Amino acid sequence: MVEKPFLPSLRELVCCYQAFYTRSAAHLRTLGLTPPQFDIVATLGNTPGMTPKELGEKTLITKGTLTGVVDRLAAKGLVRRTPSAQDGRSQIVQLTKKGESLFNKVFPAHLAYFSRAFADLKAEDYTRIEAALRDLHAVFESSRMKQ
Repeated sequence: MVEKPFLPSLRELVCCYQAFYTRSAAHLRTLGLTPPQFDIVATLGNTPGMTPKELGEKTLITKGTLTGVVDRLAAKGLVRRTPSAQDGRSQIVQLTKKGESLFNKVFPAHLAYFSRAFADLKAEDYTRIEAALRDLHAVFESSRMKQ
């Protein structure tokens, strides 16, 4: 079988994501969170809250997993569900004061952790990487439209 020319790029993308996820997850565990828990806390930080649908669209968490993660964060007193003022059938998930305090601690800590990984890159490196990632993102978006 002839190897498709995009396979090496796809492999690098997967390897990059796996390396990022492994490094990120290890650090998040030292902060007492799982990656999905951090994803929700970071997404809700500095917001008035959002519906579960919005939260699912803005995080990397599937709908089936989202409810369980929110339940566990609620059990820890980090988030609460309140009825939506706009739609009585919907709820808003928001950080509690304890959740806001956690966000204010873990978000900067996680950024500082990753800043060390990026410390040796120069401005032109960021420009090149971001352009390549934007191009790849456009490839995936345009291929989705062709389906």
